[in-house]
Amino acid sequence: MSPLSELEFRIEVITLPVTDADRALEFYQENAGFHLDVDYRPHDGFRVVQLTPPGSPASIQFGVGLTDAAPGSARAGYLVVADIEAAHEELAGRGVPVGPLRHKKSVDWQGDFAPGVDPDRRDYASFFDFADPDGNTWVVQERRRR
Repeated sequence: MSPLSELEFRIEVITLPVTDADRALEFYQENAGFHLDVDYRPHDGFRVVQLTPPGSPASIQFGVGLTDAAPGSARAGYLVVADIEAAHEELAGRGVPVGPLRHKKSVDWQGDFAPGVDPDRRDYASFFDFADPDGNTWVVQERRRR
């Protein structure tokens, strides 16, 4: 048997608890711009809606009968973008209630933030937040280099 350190564990799907799958589908597809992969509903008691953010290898899913977590309880999932200002503008223009841009206040980050984009555009230093209609929250972070 292979040692655990040689195995790959990739995050493929994150399940979000939502109140209304149709409302969540509209938000993530129309407002956030995620691509619809699956909308499977074999009966009223079960539904899987899966969407993928642009450029992401991982997807989100929600629906009916998938989780017993409280709607809106998913917190601080990260979406990484190459241009934080363009992402902020795009999502705001699509009706997503985005928070203000902020950046790590110091190079040796102590958990404190300052307003606006990082002046040096350091990777992993600039952020903004948004929430879906149920209150599940996302952090959008800039990483310019791959």
